[in-house]
Amino acid sequence: MPTNFYARRLTGKVAIVTGASRGIGRAIAVRLAREGAAVAVNYRTQAAAAEEVVGEIRDLGEQAVALQADVADREAAGRMAAQTLERFGRIDVLVNNAGIMFRSDILNFNTDEFQQMRATNVGGVVHSVAAVLPAMKAQKSGSIVNLASIAALGTAMQGTTFYAATKAAVNILTKRFALELGSFGITVNAVAPGFIVTDMVAAGRTPEELEKLLATMSTRNMLGRNGRPEDIASVVAFLASADAAFMTGQILTADG
Repeated sequence: MPTNFYARRLTGKVAIVTGASRGIGRAIAVRLAREGAAVAVNYRTQAAAAEEVVGEIRDLGEQAVALQADVADREAAGRMAAQTLERFGRIDVLVNNAGIMFRSDILNFNTDEFQQMRATNVGGVVHSVAAVLPAMKAQKSGSIVNLASIAALGTAMQGTTFYAATKAAVNILTKRFALELGSFGITVNAVAPGFIVTDMVAAGRTPEELEKLLATMSTRNMLGRNGRPEDIASVVAFLASADAAFMTGQILTADG
């Protein structure tokens, strides 16, 4: 689809997208660029994939840079924000997309896996928001969009209980940060995706298992199809734009 199809609602804006080297994060980074934003493409380990995203954005005629940071590390998140400011001079949008998931339930609870999910899925949001706040407060404006999950609403697949707990924390952080930051002109919202086909879905499954899962899940929503990363990216782009300027503390479900 040509770049000029989009509304260009983010022209002149600078966005950080965490976990942007693949899946939903990649789709969000590209969509924000299509809307006119310069994008800091954050990654933890997938350097080559992140550079591919940067190349795709530059092919659209927009600016982008790949920035390595494990957002579970507060200092790393701070460096990411500082590098973005050094490169682009401002930060207007933060999309907290980075996340990990281990499948488990109460019968096979794994403390280490839960701590890893909490560190990235919850701590990553806290650290990244704290890192961009000085810039956004100085500008008296900013849009923060967190990626939650319908798992946090209790409507999800078996084996995602403790992942859901971390995403429930994202929901309440979204509402509380909205309360704390509204006086600075900063909006904080979240998107709760339903079942979206990404490499996270494929992880740990054989091709046959994945095919069966996709067939089953496509029958479980009203639209009769599985979600795509681009379906979530379009909602994020709306929340990041001035079109959502009078919305904050909201969690929008996009699950078909």
